[in-house]
Amino acid sequence: MASLPHRQARPVCPQTASVIPPALLLCCLSLLLLIPSGSAEAKRKVPYRPQPDLRILAITPSPISYSFQNGPLNIAIGIELPKDLDDATILEVSSLISSPSKRSMRFLSNRQPVGAAALSQPNQAPSSESQPKPQLTVTLTWDGTDQNQNIVEQGTYSYEVRAKLLAVGEKGPRTRMVSWPKRGTLEVK
Repeated sequence: MASLPHRQARPVCPQTASVIPPALLLCCLSLLLLIPSGSAEAKRKVPYRPQPDLRILAITPSPISYSFQNGPLNIAIGIELPKDLDDATILEVSSLISSPSKRSMRFLSNRQPVGAAALSQPNQAPSSESQPKPQLTVTLTWDGTDQNQNIVEQGTYSYEVRAKLLAVGEKGPRTRMVSWPKRGTLEVK
């Protein structure tokens, strides 16, 4: 039987004791990449958000095909308001009309009071559970010009409409509720 040579213990150097061999490090990192992570799936999921009580019901541009020579373009926007409105509430409806290149755009907006007193009719009591939510139509007018007041070129323009309820306080109007945006396209001839 052959005897194995005795190994003498080498002194451990503090600088080399903490060094991990590169192959072991590479192996550990590759295992981490192969194991699926539950946190990555959780980040991809978008939380459910219920639709707000302020809703844009319909957008009707008139005329459908717009030409600068025919006068301004009227955009009628049907809006459903929440039942609980106080007297110091303002409705702001805004639209951004832009060309596909985003070189030509125009912002339109309209603010009007929509408190409980402004919406109720003389013979009606304030909103209750049995009554439907109040609705109104707001009209935005576009004169066919861009942000520099130049007449826009022919083509297809996209628009995005938003509605906001603002509560008037001591420091001015503050956003109380925002509707989901609605988008569409306009044809300029």
